[in-house]
Amino acid sequence: MEKIENGIYFEDTFPGVTIGAIVLTNGTIMIDSPLRSEDARSWRATLLNIGSSTKRFLVNLDPHPDRTLGSRAMETTIVTHTNTAEELKFRPSVFKGHNLLSGAEWEINDQVIGTRWIHPVITFDQQMLFHLNENEIILEHHPGPSSGAIWVIVPSAKVVFIGDTVVPNQPPFLAQADILDWIEALNILSKSYRNYIIVSGRGGPIPIETVRSQRTFLNKTIKGLERLAKKDSPPEKTENLSKRLIKDFSIPSNHKTQFMNRLQHGLFQYYTSNYQAEEEELD
Repeated sequence: MEKIENGIYFEDTFPGVTIGAIVLTNGTIMIDSPLRSEDARSWRATLLNIGSSTKRFLVNLDPHPDRTLGSRAMETTIVTHTNTAEELKFRPSVFKGHNLLSGAEWEINDQVIGTRWIHPVITFDQQMLFHLNENEIILEHHPGPSSGAIWVIVPSAKVVFIGDTVVPNQPPFLAQADILDWIEALNILSKSYRNYIIVSGRGGPIPIETVRSQRTFLNKTIKGLERLAKKDSPPEKTENLSKRLIKDFSIPSNHKTQFMNRLQHGLFQYYTSNYQAEEEELD
């Protein structure tokens, strides 16, 4: 666990995503959960040891399994965007896994198979405020990586947790994305939060240059997809695009297959949903 500011922490050593916590005397907000139940219990105990209040809330920044599978083991009230709650509602009660090869962390942690989902108790549409001590903590909707993606903002400390809005040194998850919304979220982040500590959900604090790099990559991605669409290319042609785009990243050898799977899967799904579907409607 690493301290960002007084009472604000992140942890990036568990499999899954980078998690966070805002620990105040009259309440604790936990940001995402470790992937595995045993890690979730360990994280909960760590927070109690540093003075976490028994009044706790868990905020899921989007519905991705990497950050929601361990939520039940956190044993607290869960808060999400309404779109995230809708997606979780339609998942089977028990996570059985599947062979998507989507490049997610859960795919290399098969002990999570059999985990039972838990549904959020509190949801919101655009913005939700917590008032703890004299601190205002803002939950705010910023779609892009998914329709239910949100940020947790602590204005007094100038800290913002952004989930998968920026994923440094690895390809982002595109399958459930809206790239144009995503680029708009990055524009907001680079303009309005340039003086904040920006905490990625897959890597911890990042410099503003990484936000700009994410935007550049997404612009390149959308242009590549549009070129394929203009040629009426089948979805299988996105594999060639993924081979070009992966060159934008310096990937350790032990993650090459995982990250290539992520990019290929995401491009295929995005192209099928956003370009093939449009053609079928026109037909």
